[in-house]
Amino acid sequence: MGPSVVGEGVYIGAYSIVGLPRGWRSCCSIGARVEAYTRIASHSVVYEGVVLGRSVRVGHRVVIREGVVVGEGSLVGTGSVLDSRVYVGRRVSIQSMVYLPAGTRIEDDVFIGPGAVFTNDRYPPSSRLRGAVVERGAVIGAGAVVTPGVVIGERAVVAAGAVVTRDVEPGVVVAGVPAKPIGSREEFEEKRGLWEQLVWRGARLKAG
Repeated sequence: MGPSVVGEGVYIGAYSIVGLPRGWRSCCSIGARVEAYTRIASHSVVYEGVVLGRSVRVGHRVVIREGVVVGEGSLVGTGSVLDSRVYVGRRVSIQSMVYLPAGTRIEDDVFIGPGAVFTNDRYPPSSRLRGAVVERGAVIGAGAVVTPGVVIGERAVVAAGAVVTRDVEPGVVVAGVPAKPIGSREEFEEKRGLWEQLVWRGARLKAG
């Protein structure tokens, strides 16, 4: 629908729509832009004014509303919803069933775990919408809730199930309800490395 531009090697799965007009005004649609080698799985909807960069992967039953930009090499997982005017940088990994409301900004190399929910209205319903910002390289755990206007600093980590009600400093790990600092990114990386070693050793023992 609409005068969409689709690049070389793009795959669009069955029953997906690219360039859906806002308000169903097919005569006035501006279409969407899907750059080369992007893959859109079945039953997904991409509205007009969306830009999907090169080699983006979009899962099944994803909704991407008008004015969204998704940068090169990023993933939008199955069942996720990106509302209008969301910005997603390059190499971002958005897992399944994530919700990003209007005005959210996700910078490069961010990981967002499954079922994470961002909000943009502190006293709903109101007209004062403020999207959250997640800075480069941050990690958001599964099922986390990020409240309106919060800034999650570069390389910060939000634990699974945490509720973030205030800004998170760069390189800090937060957990709990409400989320509070419990450590540093360096400690997180050390624990992750130890866990990966244990998994690898276990797999070798099982195989041997």
